[in-house]
Amino acid sequence: MGGLMTDGCVVIWTVFLLSSVMGYKPVIIVHGILDGPRQFEILAKFINQSHPGTNVTTLALYDYTGSMKPLWQQVDGFREAIRPIMESTDDGVHLICFSQGGLICRGVLATLPTHNAHSLILLSSPLAGQYGDSSYLKYFFPTFIKSRLYHFCYTTCGQRISICNYWNDPHQRERYLNSSIYLALLNGEIEHANSTAWRDSFLRIQTLVLIGGQDDGVITPWESSIFGFYDSNETVVEMEKQDWYLRDAFGLKTLNSEGAVVKCVVRGVHHTSWHSNHTVYKNCIDKWLT
Repeated sequence: MGGLMTDGCVVIWTVFLLSSVMGYKPVIIVHGILDGPRQFEILAKFINQSHPGTNVTTLALYDYTGSMKPLWQQVDGFREAIRPIMESTDDGVHLICFSQGGLICRGVLATLPTHNAHSLILLSSPLAGQYGDSSYLKYFFPTFIKSRLYHFCYTTCGQRISICNYWNDPHQRERYLNSSIYLALLNGEIEHANSTAWRDSFLRIQTLVLIGGQDDGVITPWESSIFGFYDSNETVVEMEKQDWYLRDAFGLKTLNSEGAVVKCVVRGVHHTSWHSNHTVYKNCIDKWLT
C-alpha cells in the first residue's frame, strides 16, 4: 500500500513539475453551431494528456440553440468571457475555435485590441463563408434550397440568425456585400470605420492554424476552412488569389508572408469528428499548444 501511495505522489508531483517547468499557456475552446462544452471533453482530455496541468476552458456560452443568435451578439458575450482569462496570464493564450466558433473568435480578437492570442487554431471553420446544403442548413431552413436562401439571409431579419451572417452566395455578390453585417466586414470585403483597428488586432496573432479537409461534409466548399471560396462559376479560388488577400485587407497576407499561417489538411474526417480525432490533434493541434 505504501508503495502505491508513493507512486501516486510521484505521478502528482511529476504533473505539477511539468506544468510549472513547461509553463503551458491556457487553452480556450469555443464551440460551433448547435453544440456546447460537452462535445469537447475528448479534446480537453487530449490536451491534458500531452500537456499536463494545462488550464483548459471550454466556454459554456450560447450553447446549442443559443448558437443561432446573431454573431455580433455572441462576440460580445464571448469577448467578456475570454478577456479575464487573457488578463490572468502575461504569456498569452491559445484559442481553439470550431466551425462557427472560428468566426466568433475572429470577431472577438478583432474587437480586443490588446489581446494576447499566441495561437489561433481554427478547426473546420467557414472562414470565407458557407454556400452548400448540409444537415445544419436543413435544420434551420427545411424548405429552402441553397440557391434561394439569399432571399431570406440577405435581409435585416435574416441577418439576425447566425448562419446568415456568413452565408456567401457566389451568384449574389452585390446583395452579399450590401447585406452582410458580419463576414464581409471581418474579411475586409467592404470598407468600414474599424478596418485599420481590426487589421492591427489580427496581426497580434503569433500563429494562425487553419484545419480542414475534403471529407468534412458540412463546410462548403471545404476550402473555406483554409480561406478558399467559390467564384461565380462555383470554381474554388484558393486563399492566395482572393481579392481581399491580395489587398491584405485584414492582415492575412502579412501573417502568411511572415510564416505565421499554417494549413493542415486531413482526409477522412467528418465535420463533427474534428475535435475528437486523435490524428488531427497530434498532427494539427498538439505542437502549437506550447
